[in-house]
Amino acid sequence: MKIALIGYGKMGRMIEQIAKDRGHEIVCVIDVDNQQDFDSEAFKSADVAIEFTNPTAAYGNYLKAFRHNVKVVSGSTGWMKEHGDDVRRMCSAEGGQTLFWASNFSVGVAIFSAVNRYLAKIMNGFPQYDVRMEETHHIHKLDAPSGTAITLAEEIISDVDRKKEWVKGVQRLADGSVEGSNDVAADQLAIESIRRDEVPGIHSVVYDSDADCITITHDAHSRKGFAMGAVLAAEYTKDHSGLLTISDMFKF
Repeated sequence: MKIALIGYGKMGRMIEQIAKDRGHEIVCVIDVDNQQDFDSEAFKSADVAIEFTNPTAAYGNYLKAFRHNVKVVSGSTGWMKEHGDDVRRMCSAEGGQTLFWASNFSVGVAIFSAVNRYLAKIMNGFPQYDVRMEETHHIHKLDAPSGTAITLAEEIISDVDRKKEWVKGVQRLADGSVEGSNDVAADQLAIESIRRDEVPGIHSVVYDSDADCITITHDAHSRKGFAMGAVLAAEYTKDHSGLLTISDMFKF
């Protein structure tokens, strides 16, 4: 398969190595200093482009790829609220484009997400348990809460009737300062965010009652799991169309 890379940071380089190890060809690498290569023949020849950049660049990158009918796999977060409707329209049957988007491509996180949904269904019947979340990431991460935390929170809200929305809880920032509070309204789900060292990503869901506490946690050891998942998603996307997600690839 021919793959183009959009974004060539740590994740892009790791994806490149895994893709090559799995027998794929990297036909084009686009970063901030060669944006003109979106219009190159090499980019146009790609079966799939894998995009890991930032919230401000992601949507524009999708448009540039779709202009040449190149399918996109993306792990960039933060664009959905403003541009989600446009992307859904472009990836409809009428629009004809393809985007596989996930807030987290880790196979382990996909499994964790399935457990999260199942546990939420059970806990809907036990109102004595309140639920909150905590996510920890490296100090370079710009958004908070993480896209993965938001996805997990929305899954909980879908199945726990007593929760209506997620809100930012305590924010423990990279400079050591602390903002916010986990003391929120009964129908709100607080997400605490911690920025520390070079942590790849830790997500915990906590159900707490007067009697006991139930916690599920996913702790990433490195970014390798995310990169491998992105390549697996590209392999899946090559033969599928529309707006795709992890739940399309993994039938849990």
